[in-house]
Amino acid sequence: MRKLVLFGMVGVLAQLIDGALGMAYGLTSTTLLVAVGTAPAAASATVHLAELGTTAVSGVSHWRFGNVDWRTVRMMTFPGFVGAFLGAVVLSSISGDTAKPWVAVILSVLGVYVLFRFLGKPRGPRPRAGRPLPLALLAPLGLGAGFLDAVGGGGWGPVGTPTLLASGRMEPRKVIGSVDTGEFLVALGARSRSAWSCCCWPGACSPPPWPPGWSSTWPRASSA
Repeated sequence: MRKLVLFGMVGVLAQLIDGALGMAYGLTSTTLLVAVGTAPAAASATVHLAELGTTAVSGVSHWRFGNVDWRTVRMMTFPGFVGAFLGAVVLSSISGDTAKPWVAVILSVLGVYVLFRFLGKPRGPRPRAGRPLPLALLAPLGLGAGFLDAVGGGGWGPVGTPTLLASGRMEPRKVIGSVDTGEFLVALGARSRSAWSCCCWPGACSPPPWPPGWSSTWPRASSA
């Protein structure tokens, strides 16, 4: 039970940061799950399932406050859906022992990158009205960020938000609102891999392994 309360508190804090900065929920939650012994594929699937709810609420909130640029959302998110699906396929096709070091490296690099971007001195041009960002930038950005998000459990925000901010063509609130809103479809892409596997190979739908010290009867944790 204490672990459930801890995970709940981390989820609240992570989503609070994510809603304000456009990143951190997946990065924080996946790092915690991997640290307690969850297999990388199971951690990524769990986080993206939770993100279906958190990103939906966050997206509606940003939309109500006028923080969403729907053109950017469309051009980034659909390639992001494809990238997330492919990333989930790659992650689930390799063993947990092989994936853990790579996921740890990805999470560490993303964490250092986030600190460097937001604790350093502001750089780049100030946001200004002008030409919208081209599809040639948004589509590859969405594809790569979605793939990294599924493989590492985080990456859509840490990659997408700083890149859009650095372009200088969008207001920060529009960048954060658009990235948060688009993340719903990216999380859906990562989770759709499981649904696709269940339809094609019913035997692939076995439940993921539980972390050490957890009971298989959710939500109770074992006393061990």
